[in-house]
Amino acid sequence: MRKNNDLTVRNFGCRLNALDGDHIRDAAHKAGLAQATIINSCAVTSEAVRQARQAVRKAAKTKPETPIIVTGCAAQTDGEALAAMPEVSKVLGNEEKFLPSSYASQYTQQDETVQVSDIMALTRAVPRLNVPQQNRARAFVQVQTGCDHRCTFCIIPFGRGNSRSTPIAEVVENCQTLIASGHREIVLTGVDITSWGGDLTDSENEGLGDLVSAILENTPTLERLRLSSVDAVELDAKLLDRVVRDKRVMPHLHLSLQAGDDMILKRMKRRHTREDAIAFCHEIKAKRPDMVFGADIIAGFPTETDEMFENSLKLVETCEIVWLHVFPFSPRPDTPAAKMPQLSGETIRERARLLREASDKVRQNWLETQIGSTLKGLIEKPGQARSETFAMIDFSNEEENNSPIGDIYNFEITGHDGSKLIGKRLA
Repeated sequence: MRKNNDLTVRNFGCRLNALDGDHIRDAAHKAGLAQATIINSCAVTSEAVRQARQAVRKAAKTKPETPIIVTGCAAQTDGEALAAMPEVSKVLGNEEKFLPSSYASQYTQQDETVQVSDIMALTRAVPRLNVPQQNRARAFVQVQTGCDHRCTFCIIPFGRGNSRSTPIAEVVENCQTLIASGHREIVLTGVDITSWGGDLTDSENEGLGDLVSAILENTPTLERLRLSSVDAVELDAKLLDRVVRDKRVMPHLHLSLQAGDDMILKRMKRRHTREDAIAFCHEIKAKRPDMVFGADIIAGFPTETDEMFENSLKLVETCEIVWLHVFPFSPRPDTPAAKMPQLSGETIRERARLLREASDKVRQNWLETQIGSTLKGLIEKPGQARSETFAMIDFSNEEENNSPIGDIYNFEITGHDGSKLIGKRLA
């Protein structure tokens, strides 16, 4: 086994890809790969693909003698184009990237340059043992991958395949292992986590609520359980009950809203209406007042008129979206939305700016309400802690701010800077 002294893994995109990066590094180590730059790419937007290609060129310039391997969703959906880059030694699909054998060759055979299988042929999640996450304050646990939906703008199902759920026993065991290693918060990750269980044969697994309940019941020492992005219309009754009643489930939900206009939602092939989103947010806030919402909204979807856009803009305030991710629309190859009448780049950029501006206003108003309160924060890095509501608490002005990563403290909130809270750690 060769010493792994110059192995770099660069992850782009979602939390699931970040967790994949840990498994990639583990597989490369098992293969004895000592020198390589591995680009674990994202394909959600054309900008994400551009960043991956830019990372390839930068790596080649910085370390010209080091092999470059590209994997991830961009590799899965457009592997031949990436392989055509002269800097790239090998392209691996989203399943091949987990195999030690993928990293064993010396990149000399041209017919092995692209190793990308048909991910749509997969019908079951491949079991993956836990890998150490010592460098991560909040541990990630994959509960599913892939997506059965076909939103007209999205290429990710073709990068990740159909929805495949990790069985309850495996998820619970992974959580228990991470807790035993010292993690106090676990984040459940996947592509469409609210679809969990739909492909499992056990009739008792009716939805994500069953999985969350099993985790909480079998990990009594776990202090914080957080859900990644969820589809509000797919939350089952048991999950909703856990979210509003169990204080170990963090009061923070990131919603996959995408738009606030019914016609645009229909053209996106989303499964909810504007009123569904509003009713959901109001219901959850009524039952758990400390709940804070994040959301994804696309700016400038094809055919979106000024009036339609106003509905999305107003939704930010109506649903009190504190943590908004704005995605300027980017046509993805072979998706239905790419064939629709497109808006100008100038219009898309302006609408993205207005959405961010609206979210900034909501966030600042919410941050004001936190001043004077006492919040729990999990240390993510020196001088910074993550609150239960996902706000960053800055306590870098304290003389002693080198608390152990992953520890939880109480903080008195004394102010904010518009994006994060300013706090004082309490003894």
